Amino acid sequence: MGTSGKRKVVLLTLYENIFISRFGERNIQNVSSALVWRWQRGGWLLVDRITGHVSPINLPEFDAFSSRAAWYRDYVAYCGISDDGKNLYAMVAQRGRRKPILKKALGDAPADDMPDSACPAPSWQRQPVRVSFSSPLDQKLTYSVRGHAVDVVNDEEEEGTK
Repeated sequence: MGTSGKRKVVLLTLYENIFISRFGERNIQNVSSALVWRWQRGGWLLVDRITGHVSPINLPEFDAFSSRAAWYRDYVAYCGISDDGKNLYAMVAQRGRRKPILKKALGDAPADDMPDSACPAPSWQRQPVRVSFSSPLDQKLTYSVRGHAVDVVNDEEEEGTK
């Protein structure tokens, strides 16, 4: 594979004493008889500023290469890819819970070898708390998040809040 090089860290603040971090590593790889440095994305970490405790965040069916995550408070939304790499899912997980609160099939996973190719990053709306996904078929799906539950938002409901 390659040797490890420098590390890059991205920080997102959730609360005053807690933040989320995503790291990446610069690896050297042998590409057609030439050594090339490439950034490779890593996982997410939860850091408590007061205690200094660092713990990994395990996101079900999250693919570090092809998925982009969008955080809102304790929730993270992303496009998950099945273990066999064939299916794409709209996923919403809550920090501290093992199972996702939403797992909805979006169709077939893209066969692209490009970063962030699964789907665009989901977008959050604050009042009321909603998350919108764009599927590979250019279909927009919006879900309302209430505690540990997620509901589908229909077109009539969405027009009533505008």
